[in-house]
Amino acid sequence: MVVRFNPPPERPAAPAPMGPALPEHDVVVNGTTITAREIAAEMQHHPADSAEAAWSAAARALVIRRLLQDAAAARGLDPEDDASLEALLDAEITVPDLDEAAARRWHAAHPDRFGAPDLWEASHILIAADPEDEEARVAAEAKAQEILAQVQSDPSCLPALARLHSDCPSREEGGHLGQVARGSTVPEFETFLAGLAPGQVCPVVVKSRYGMHVVHLHAHAPATRMPFEAVADLVAGDLREQAWRAAVRQYIAVLAGRARIEGFDLAGADGPLVQ
Repeated sequence: MVVRFNPPPERPAAPAPMGPALPEHDVVVNGTTITAREIAAEMQHHPADSAEAAWSAAARALVIRRLLQDAAAARGLDPEDDASLEALLDAEITVPDLDEAAARRWHAAHPDRFGAPDLWEASHILIAADPEDEEARVAAEAKAQEILAQVQSDPSCLPALARLHSDCPSREEGGHLGQVARGSTVPEFETFLAGLAPGQVCPVVVKSRYGMHVVHLHAHAPATRMPFEAVADLVAGDLREQAWRAAVRQYIAVLAGRARIEGFDLAGADGPLVQ
């Protein structure tokens, strides 16, 4: 069983310091207004490390949808019907035929996509802290350092300390995360896991967007790579999907280049055009 690392449960906290103010303006695409209220409502579907990033992702999604709706309407399709948008893409997007040589090159260039990823069995204690609250992070790191010193002296005490102090739901399991697959947790946590030897307690407090972690690695199963012949169908499907996404990105870029967009720079926005 693969257990994903989850953020700590929400709990009452003191108000965080004011961060950068979010944009409160409307965005206009080809004369159609996307209101600030609509963008704010869309933000819930775009979790991000900051409110600014979530706003940008939400605005980008709504701008792209408006571009596609306008293109659908120009073809005489119902712009409010998602099936019409799919029909538009089917008509506009052409994916070239992909031969075995291309599939083999894709397999060779992306070995991690075809096989079993690294697996780590680990336990941790999380002392939660808002990434934008420097005072809280300093206090959390100090507490984590005290706990780390105890765990380094006696790793067997980690489960009891996790039940007492951890802000992660894994505290109910004594901090045990089960098997953590590469890519299933935040990069900053994964980086330290990859540097530990089985049985080792991480010698430093691990800092992540969720707070401070005391980490104990129990076991590591290295990634396995599958030969092309064993995953040929998967490789072909993955390559077709990537080619389709690239074609859609190009099509949307063309639509954006022809459009009049006010209040948002689609080309300069962080993140992919298509998700």
